Amino acid sequence: MAMLLVFLGGALGSMWRYWWSGLVARRFGETFPFGTFSVNLVGSTMIGVFSGLLTHLSSASLATAFNQLLVVGICGGLTTFSSFSLQTYSLILAGRWGTALSNIAFSTGLCLGGVALGWQITQQINF
Repeated sequence: MAMLLVFLGGALGSMWRYWWSGLVARRFGETFPFGTFSVNLVGSTMIGVFSGLLTHLSSASLATAFNQLLVVGICGGLTTFSSFSLQTYSLILAGRWGTALSNIAFSTGLCLGGVALGWQITQQINF
């Protein structure tokens, strides 16, 4: 059941991201990645809302099912940035500011580096 919930949520989140990013790009252009920025912002906000709401459910099995559908599925399909944001905020709530700041620096720097590395590798391949 867990895989089905994640699958369904992921499909919805991915389709939403595709639709929303295209809509925003057509409206505002692509000189700045407003589409990606906005889905990351919305997804981060949603994962915070969903995670916060799930702590109030009295049924652990219901909370787990909603977590799989909403947090892992929809927010994960919409953006992985929402997971990064939730994990960093959890570190802040735990008073682990150094770890949170390290997570921000390493995730941002290394992910950007990964994009650059991947891009450069593809430029070396003759298609």
